[in-house]
Amino acid sequence: MRAFILMIPLLLFDACQEDESISGYVSSESTWVLSELDGAPFSSSATISFPEPGRVEGQAPCNRYFGNQQAPYPWIALSEIGATKMACSDLPAEAEFLKALEEMTLVEVSGETLIMSNDAGREMVFRLAQP
Repeated sequence: MRAFILMIPLLLFDACQEDESISGYVSSESTWVLSELDGAPFSSSATISFPEPGRVEGQAPCNRYFGNQQAPYPWIALSEIGATKMACSDLPAEAEFLKALEEMTLVEVSGETLIMSNDAGREMVFRLAQP
């Protein structure tokens, strides 16, 4: 009985902890549209969303993608990124987009703007999609 009583505070502490990744700072319903990549307008269409803690998904120029994200905000570390395998004429833009995503290490959310960056000077600017 005594061991059970000692475990209650630990269980409550674990249950009350919030998601410290980017998922805890944006709505799970939000979709962000890439507007700039490395300071230049991104002419193709790409999105990102954080539907649940530890997950990332979106639409690259050709394919849907998905992956994991566990780093605490303001860091970001996307891993195990997978994608569907449909062909389209925008595959070079898709490869550029997915490579950039894997290289991002910081994330900042300010209003309707989400910015990912890294120490090498790369930057991705996303704008909140309007419903």
